Amino acid sequence: MSFRAKLLALFSAAVAASVALAAIAISITARRAFERLDEDRVAALVAQFRREFERRGQEVARRVEGIAEADSTLRLAIELSRPDPDYSPHVYQARELAAAHALDFLELAAHDGTIVSSAHWPARFGYRNDWVVRPIDWKAQSAFLRKEELAEQTALALVAVRVSRPGDRPLYVMGGQRLGREFLASLVLPAGMRALLYANLARDFSPDSLTGASQPVEGAEKLAPLVGQVRRERREASRRILWSGGAAETFHAIPLAGRDNDLLAVFLVGSSRRELEALLGFIRRVGAVVGGAGILLGVVLSYWAAARVTRPVARLAAGARQVADGDWEARVEVGSRDEIGELGRAFNRMTGQLREQRERLLQAERVAAWRELARRLAHELKNPLFPMQITVENLQRAREQPAAQFEEVFRESTATLLAGLASLKAIVGRFSDFARMPKPEMQEVDLNQIAGEALKLFEAQIGAAGVTARLELDEKLERIQADPEQLRRALQNLALNALDAMPSGGALTIRTRSHNGGARLEVSDTGAGLTPEERERLFTPYYTSKQHGTGLGLAIVQSVVSDHGGKIWVESEPGRGATFHIDLPARPGG
Repeated sequence: MSFRAKLLALFSAAVAASVALAAIAISITARRAFERLDEDRVAALVAQFRREFERRGQEVARRVEGIAEADSTLRLAIELSRPDPDYSPHVYQARELAAAHALDFLELAAHDGTIVSSAHWPARFGYRNDWVVRPIDWKAQSAFLRKEELAEQTALALVAVRVSRPGDRPLYVMGGQRLGREFLASLVLPAGMRALLYANLARDFSPDSLTGASQPVEGAEKLAPLVGQVRRERREASRRILWSGGAAETFHAIPLAGRDNDLLAVFLVGSSRRELEALLGFIRRVGAVVGGAGILLGVVLSYWAAARVTRPVARLAAGARQVADGDWEARVEVGSRDEIGELGRAFNRMTGQLREQRERLLQAERVAAWRELARRLAHELKNPLFPMQITVENLQRAREQPAAQFEEVFRESTATLLAGLASLKAIVGRFSDFARMPKPEMQEVDLNQIAGEALKLFEAQIGAAGVTARLELDEKLERIQADPEQLRRALQNLALNALDAMPSGGALTIRTRSHNGGARLEVSDTGAGLTPEERERLFTPYYTSKQHGTGLGLAIVQSVVSDHGGKIWVESEPGRGATFHIDLPARPGG
């Protein structure tokens, strides 16, 4: 991936991550704020319900007490206190009193609980209410929740009981108001909230028992689990309800118990999450728009940064490649005064210094090379010239002796001179061969075959030196493009170098194998090995550690390998032999 692409990805990722984190943080904060606000609104509505419930209870108690203290009620109580009273004339009196005091339910009961008159169900005349005659101070009791039986149904009522006692026998006045839709409609609800009342009058959950303030509750079955939880645990509970269409609403349920602590109703406060979902949707849309704008900004910024940064860096990279390819005159254009510009100026100074140092190094290498050549030539020529000089001097002295003796000395001297001249010719030939290494003539060659031929050439020398030779050839090795004569010569030099390193015998191994699409050739010996200093100077021309040698053998091998586009190196430790590795490409320059 290019630096420009990385910069674009970095800018885009940074902007997208920032926007995403901001959107997530805002969403979480908004959700928490909404939850706190929703809790406050629910608490306020529940408090309002409790206040209204208490107010209604007080109002019911006040009205029932007003009936109990009315003159008509007192006269009725006195009349019913007589022995064997007749209740029938008073059957409909409760209906008139209920209408006069705006009560939905009203019953008058004698001292033994017998119903004298019932406003909401006249047919209950003569039935007995045992619970009302309990020893309770009804005047001190506030209104309470009670289940009232009607002719066709059961209703939920807020009921108060008061006693009219003008004589010895009391008259019980039981009155109340229906707790239902009218009561819920009296509550002041904030926007997005609603109040429901479930009358817990049946054994199982009944959707018809759920009442709203204005209209029937749709999908009431979804509230069954919440109501069931309150009925089981007898404590407040909350649950999120997901309606059809995707709308969500949070309900808080409060149990409502009667005088005997029996659960008679469940008050439910619903808070719509539509506002929250709309807010979160808005945040997500804004985040997407801002994220898209940020990514677009990232593209623009990355393009600008690429123009300011990547282009000068690309020019620097191109200049570095030119220098690596040998163009020491390469320079880069500098158009700014910032760090990139300073880097370009430093690069130009570096190439100038490298060029100067290269020239000095080349001059020093030339001088050193000529000096080494002169030293090696002097050393190599000195050995045959000295016996030739002695031979000439012997000829001069023999000239003064008799002819027969001179003839014998002459023959020996000419033989010595011819041998010395041949040695001089061989020395000059070796230096001439190294100086004019020909270019390789490439053709397809079998490296295994060349390795076998090179080893076969030294069979006699290997046997005489007590060396064990071994070939480890890769039969699947493919042919490569190379000069067979030069490779054969290089391999012979390596084999001869290995034999020289094992004067007391050892093992010589030649291996071939495939490597990186080309071939690898390895020549190993078990000789004395090389020191680190010897390894560093091993391929230097004219360097040798042998008593007799020109120091050109390994230099020639390195030259052949280099001309074939390959690489040569050696692995060795003192006392552990040496292994020469040669990597050759399948096609030089390919």
